[in-house]
Amino acid sequence: MAVFDCSDPDQRAAGILEAAAAVRRGELVVMPTDTVYGIGADAFVHAAVASLLDTKGRGREMPPPVLVGTVRAATALVEEMGPYGQDLIDAFWPGPLTIVVKSNRALSWDLGDTKGTVAIRMPLHPVALDLLKETGPMAVSSANRSGAPAATTAANAEEQLGDSVAVYLDGGPCADDVPSTIIDLTTAIPRLLRKGAIPVEKLRGIVGYVATDA
Repeated sequence: MAVFDCSDPDQRAAGILEAAAAVRRGELVVMPTDTVYGIGADAFVHAAVASLLDTKGRGREMPPPVLVGTVRAATALVEEMGPYGQDLIDAFWPGPLTIVVKSNRALSWDLGDTKGTVAIRMPLHPVALDLLKETGPMAVSSANRSGAPAATTAANAEEQLGDSVAVYLDGGPCADDVPSTIIDLTTAIPRLLRKGAIPVEKLRGIVGYVATDA
């Protein structure tokens, strides 16, 4: 297990290289994002995704989202964005909006019981983006044991996940612990799945009506 202080330019550069190498080996890494710290693995290595779920104490019924470093990478993962996907990406990416869309059926990945969908986000954090541009799409979930509070520091993530993670990229404390907003675009009417950092009113400003359970 290695921890890199990303406030130091040399450690940051070394840490991103080491984290990318770990991901390519099928190991787990922890990174800062613009919401909370995330635990990530190569989205296309089945054993790595299974290890991520096991480390968190989650089952296949809760598949992890996929983080990308570019919009082009996101486009390659999906069957279709639907009528609103590109407009939402243009408005809120990179940033704390996760969109659920139909995944590309040609991809050989196994994120869990996704029912043919994938939750995708491009985070607004330089360390996360630099790593994602090295690794390609990563399955990333909040860096905590299932049911525990989301980690807002690398140290808090390490307390919960320990040496099950190969590399910790310490980007300092998160600004807050508000997660990303999640919107489902797989139905005719966009549906809010989780309230988060982007208010639903802002989403409605782009797509018009958004269904909510509240």
